[in-house]
Amino acid sequence: MLCFPYGKGSTVGSYSMYQLKVNGLAPCAIVNSSAEPIVATGAIMSGIPMVDGIDVSLIRTCDDVCVDADHGTVDLRNVEERRVITDVVRHRGRVLLLQRSKSVGSYRGQWAGVSGYIELGESPETAARRELEEEVRLGGARLARSIDAESFRDGEVVWTVHSFLFDVRDPKVKMDWEHQAYEWVSPEDLSKYPTVPGLQKLVCKLLS
Repeated sequence: MLCFPYGKGSTVGSYSMYQLKVNGLAPCAIVNSSAEPIVATGAIMSGIPMVDGIDVSLIRTCDDVCVDADHGTVDLRNVEERRVITDVVRHRGRVLLLQRSKSVGSYRGQWAGVSGYIELGESPETAARRELEEEVRLGGARLARSIDAESFRDGEVVWTVHSFLFDVRDPKVKMDWEHQAYEWVSPEDLSKYPTVPGLQKLVCKLLS
């Protein structure tokens, strides 16, 4: 399978793909983030299954992948998706950082926002509010903003993260077993902390 974000070039590219097919060297499938006419035409001429609209950054060399061009799907058979939420909590311009304890299953000792799994049948916002109550007991939080879910890959897991920004009036935090420390910090100081992957970028998006 040939996997790349998008194509660029002249019409010769379509015939080059067809020549690969004639010589028995064409890929068994093509996956793009965004279809481009030259590549799409070459795939049609060569009878190569092609799917676009896929985040190709989630695919690795030697993955076991099933491409279904008829239905426009790409299945990573060796990779598990986990749907989670991350709450960035704000109080008077500062954001809440929680240091993950040694008892949790991942990213021990690193700093994060309020996070947790989305349960079966649960909406992301419901999960976000539930985790606020369970992990830090912050009631009365006001939802200020949410952004589209983003996915990133860590080993054999794809984390799909739904992110929310909440404002609170009372900065008192009551941590559960998942955390060992907390701090209210200026967003500009996040780089001083060893945070979970992508947290700084996420905070910037929510606050922008």
